[in-house]
Amino acid sequence: MNPSDEMLDIVDENDVVVGQAPRGEATARGLRHRCVFIEVRDADGRLFVHRRTSTKLVFPSRYDMFVGGVVGAGESYEEAALREAEEELGVSGLPRPEPLFTFLYEGEHSWWSAVYQVRCELPVDPQAEEVAWHAFLTEAELAERIDDWEWVPDGLEAYHRLRALRAAGQAP
Repeated sequence: MNPSDEMLDIVDENDVVVGQAPRGEATARGLRHRCVFIEVRDADGRLFVHRRTSTKLVFPSRYDMFVGGVVGAGESYEEAALREAEEELGVSGLPRPEPLFTFLYEGEHSWWSAVYQVRCELPVDPQAEEVAWHAFLTEAELAERIDDWEWVPDGLEAYHRLRALRAAGQAP
């Protein structure tokens, strides 16, 4: 199936489903939908960072410190988090991602976003259609690149929110 044809739940500002639309239409018309962000760490605690392919519908060729994507119509955030993490990393048998927080992202696009974390101790084989480059980086290595690389804006916002929650002792 073409990703543009994937059906999504359209939600209001309170994350209540108000309809459905194909992904391509939702993107083109700026319809609010749902997304998941999963922070992936390896056995050494390093973060999975990647550059999106140039063929991505939204934010092509930008870097991201989360894996994830849209939540399909009728799918829960939890189901989407596990599905997206396994698809994008090219693994199966991941532990269920742990929920951290939700927020309404409002930028060039608008979506309700659920942020998760998971440890991946399996060898990754990222999905070629999604990931052009990847590496596991330490926090220091990521910090060195934050101002220099072109990041997806929604992931960057999730990253800053997560860091603030952790600094306040409100997230693991």
